[in-house]
Amino acid sequence: MSNSNLEILSYGPSPLGLLCLRRRELLSQPGTIVTEVTLNHEFLMSSLYTDSEQALARAALEIHGGDQLKVLVGGLGLGYTAREALQSPGVVRVEVVELLPQVIDWLEQGLIPLSSELQREMTDEPRLVVTQGDVYQRLAGPAADLFDVVLIDVDHSPDERLDEESISFYTAAGLQAARRHMAPDGVLGVWSYAASSPFADALREVFTQVRVEPVTYENRLIDQQRTDWLFFASA
Repeated sequence: MSNSNLEILSYGPSPLGLLCLRRRELLSQPGTIVTEVTLNHEFLMSSLYTDSEQALARAALEIHGGDQLKVLVGGLGLGYTAREALQSPGVVRVEVVELLPQVIDWLEQGLIPLSSELQREMTDEPRLVVTQGDVYQRLAGPAADLFDVVLIDVDHSPDERLDEESISFYTAAGLQAARRHMAPDGVLGVWSYAASSPFADALREVFTQVRVEPVTYENRLIDQQRTDWLFFASA
């Protein structure tokens, strides 16, 4: 690490604004190295806290309970949701749709913590495919393939979105369109940093079974508890 404890790995414009990938050593925890992403100079994600991203995949797969599963992941980020899905022996294929080409470049260039692990999944077996595109547009369009599990981890929350183009997904009509991409017993999982009653209500209009689960963890950087929210829905 540099003397400033901060290393900028990538910085530049993206379709959503100024995107930065950085690595730093925590001054409060010497020896702990974290990778972080900011968008327009606002914090977006960190490798320090990935419990809820992993729980999104793990819980959705548990709800489904099947095998030979095909999983669609909206948003690559630092790769923890995709990696968790790949760790399940019941999963045969994971497709990740990532809007920002810069994020895909980070994976290919080995800049994120899970790069080597995910690259192996893309070349050795391969079970992982990463494509550049808008997952919301994908789910709004015709279904070329059916997925057993669809996981969305893109926006801050259904009510605080990175791009207003995604607003329709969180409505009953948008969810009905997304459901056409799911196998008959498919499970939808959506990550959020905040609760959203309107989104939960929209899910209940379209799906028979809906679960909203909090994931609480201790944020040691600010010495406070933090809660993320996971929405799950199935027929």
